[in-house]
Amino acid sequence: MITKIGENAGLVWGALQSGAKDLKALKKATKLKNDELFLALGWLAREGKLTFAAKGEETVVALA
Repeated sequence: MITKIGENAGLVWGALQSGAKDLKALKKATKLKNDELFLALGWLAREGKLTFAAKGEETVVALA
């Protein structure tokens, strides 16, 4: 499970290299399920590699 979360974190990292994305766009870009996406985001956030911002009612994620 840890290996898969790490792999998914790599997908998220790659998707964010082209710029910040809201969660819906990030899910579409990575083709991950909700739980997979949030585990990967948690992994990267814990490592201090992401920033989060509120844009209206959306959460926007970017590389730190």
